[in-house]
This record gives sequence, structure tokens and C-alpha cells, in this order.
Amino acid sequence: MNIEDIKGVRTQFEYYRTLADKTILILSQDELNHKVSDESNSIAMIMRHITGNLLSRFTNFFTEDGDKPWRNRDDEFQDGIYDKHELITDWDKAWNVLFQTLDSITGENINTVVKIRNQDHTVAEALYRQLAHYPYHIGQIVFIGKMIRNTEWQSLSIPKNMSKQYNKEVYNYTK
Repeated sequence: MNIEDIKGVRTQFEYYRTLADKTILILSQDELNHKVSDESNSIAMIMRHITGNLLSRFTNFFTEDGDKPWRNRDDEFQDGIYDKHELITDWDKAWNVLFQTLDSITGENINTVVKIRNQDHTVAEALYRQLAHYPYHIGQIVFIGKMIRNTEWQSLSIPKNMSKQYNKEVYNYTK
């Protein structure tokens, strides 16, 4: 991995965050806290989990284990009614920690070995680990949002049955 690769990784994190943000912003506080079943997680719970994970993994990324002793992962999944404004404030703070960490990666520290759960990871391994983890949960956020909004859902990419029109507009394809 080199510095150019970090820019690509950052772009991917930004893309997935945007998908989550677009979903979160169109939902009410009640919708963010809605659970489809007793065993499912609400979007608010998933947001709390990603927030906790981001803060734990990327605070003092180069000098401390990414599994911080102050993090209470189980608490992130506790049932509750969570305030939308507080969720978004914490969410923004956590993503900013990630982006500040990415921006701090240089040619001098890119080959540093970092710890997650007391296991050694290269910077690349640590980033790829999280780049797999967050989109998994962001997919859940989008899917739950789509279920909640149902026919009111606005596609975040190419709307259903609109691929031909999209391809024509973007690529000038006619098929």
C-alpha cells in the first residue's frame, strides 16, 4: 500500500458514509429507532456500533490498540430510544476521527504495525478490515431504511428499472 492507495481507501469510506448519511437524514427519530423484530437492530443501534468502532479503531491509531478499554461494545446494541441529533453529532465526530487518521498517514508511517485486539496488523490490513466492516453495516442501514420507507424510498443509486436510461445518459449506450 502506498499514499495513492490511501486516497482510494478514503474515497471508498466517503462513498459508504454518504450512502448511510442519505438514508439517516431522510428518516425520523422514530424511524431510526424502529426495530423490525425483537432480535433485530435499529438503525440507531447500528449507528452507535459504527460510531463506537470508528472511535475505538482510529483514536490514537498508531500508538494504541484499536480495541480500547473504554469502549463498551455491548452497550452500543442496547434497546433504547436514541435522539437523532445526538446520534448524528456522535456519528460525525467518529467519521472525522477516521478521516483525520487517514490524512495523517505518510510515507514515514504507512508501514507501521498497529494493533487491533492485541493482534498485529499492517496499516493496510487494518484499513481493509474496517473497509469490509462498515459497508456491511451501512448496507443494513440502507436496507432497513428502504423497508421502513417502502414506496416512499428514493434510490441512492440507479433506480429500479432505470438502468437503460442511466446507461444512455451516462455512457450514451442505446441497448
